[in-house]
Amino acid sequence: MVNTGFDAGFFVRWMVAAAGLVEQEAGRLTELDSAIGDADHGTNMQRGFAAVVKTLESEPPATPGAVLVIAGRQLISTVGGASGPLYGTLLRRAGKSLGEASEVTVAELQAGLRAGVESVRELGGAAPGDKTMVDALLPGVAALGTSLDAAAGAAEEGALATVPMRAQKGRASYLGERSIGHQDPGATSSALLFAALAEVAR
Repeated sequence: MVNTGFDAGFFVRWMVAAAGLVEQEAGRLTELDSAIGDADHGTNMQRGFAAVVKTLESEPPATPGAVLVIAGRQLISTVGGASGPLYGTLLRRAGKSLGEASEVTVAELQAGLRAGVESVRELGGAAPGDKTMVDALLPGVAALGTSLDAAAGAAEEGALATVPMRAQKGRASYLGERSIGHQDPGATSSALLFAALAEVAR
């Protein structure tokens, strides 16, 4: 991957693409959530990302960092349950770490997302292997150094790897052994973020 800079327009397109994938996969996300959660992850994420797109299109931010901060703020205010604060924290923290730069490199984006994932881990207390969004986010961020396509693949593999895990956090953890055999919805939607990033870069 050539380490060229991504501007605010690219980041807006990323969020729009993420919203499109979330809308496309909303039914599947809710289906996954109905097995081990509240059966509302798809509709919640769909509502949140639709609000993100509306806000970004009505007043496009000037910097990549501002795009992510605004997106994070919208998700916190419109997504119910734990997903809003977790996704909002991920994007806001990443955006803040990008600062006021008008363009960011892949390496800077990777560092920003890494900071975002750390904030998510602090907020939710989740470690790798706990069957949460962290299981898709960590490998996705790690693979960004290789390429955006590699990051999308790694995040997808991370989401699939949650199937045999026993949930240790969130509502799914109440199910104990019964959480085994189901793919985590949060990890699945997290993988969509990386898929959207790779799609826009192409």
